Amino acid sequence: MLKIKNNSLKQHRKSPIAKLVPRLFFILLGAALVAVGLELFMVPNRVIDGGIVGISIIVSHLTHLELGIWLFIFNLPFFIIGYKQIGKTFAISTLIGVAFMSFLTSVLHSFHSATDDPLLAAVFGGIILGIGVGLVIRNGGSLDGTEVLAILFTKSLPFSVGQIVMFFNLFILGSAGFVFDWDRSMYSLIAYFIAFKMIDIVVEGFDETKSVWIISEKATEIGETILHRLGRGVTYLNGEGAYTGNDKKVIFCIVTRLEEAKLKSIVEEKDADAFLAIGSMHDVRGGRFKKQAIH
Repeated sequence: MLKIKNNSLKQHRKSPIAKLVPRLFFILLGAALVAVGLELFMVPNRVIDGGIVGISIIVSHLTHLELGIWLFIFNLPFFIIGYKQIGKTFAISTLIGVAFMSFLTSVLHSFHSATDDPLLAAVFGGIILGIGVGLVIRNGGSLDGTEVLAILFTKSLPFSVGQIVMFFNLFILGSAGFVFDWDRSMYSLIAYFIAFKMIDIVVEGFDETKSVWIISEKATEIGETILHRLGRGVTYLNGEGAYTGNDKKVIFCIVTRLEEAKLKSIVEEKDADAFLAIGSMHDVRGGRFKKQAIH
């Protein structure tokens, strides 16, 4: 009994490490990509990003001190805020990511830029930076304190986190026009937009899933067809029409974006009058979402 108990304790201790090691790897990889995007593409061409990174680039240019120093200093207060507002794991992950990013930007500062073309710098710098930030966010960290600050402001202002972040970033990106020139400000907007889209792709993935709701008098027939022709599991829910009071059978299922057109054709084929609602979903876990064999 004692040996079994000890083995179970060892397994329990190994499990968190098995999850933390790849998580730490991707946070460090993301931080490294951000440092490359900044120092080898954007900073040498005076193209900035939004948030704390953008402020750090501007202040670094004005003070002639290395970017890595300001990245760490400006993000430091948000470790404490993040710890109190979001949690210990988030704060530690953010601290590791920002510290490594700051260190690598200092190391790469003496390297020659990958391109002298500001448009190429904005495009490829934005892509690399967006992938890096997305990897860090996907693994529970952050490289920019702007969103943490926005969460605090939402408590006293009638705006969402996204609206506040957008306001901050437009102000910061606009400031690049005064510090550098207006051409660089416009290039910075291009880089910011590309980075923003790349973050979405990395965090949400290419294979976007769709939630589907179908109300039909032929719900069972439609459900069986979806199961056999798409290989997707379906769930039947019991509903009631508010106007008629009649019982309704509702189909709920999850499909990929590529399967959406085929699902619509199945519903149209079985019941042209069926109610069909399709929405985007960012994360699906558990259950029987795995695709079954198609008969």
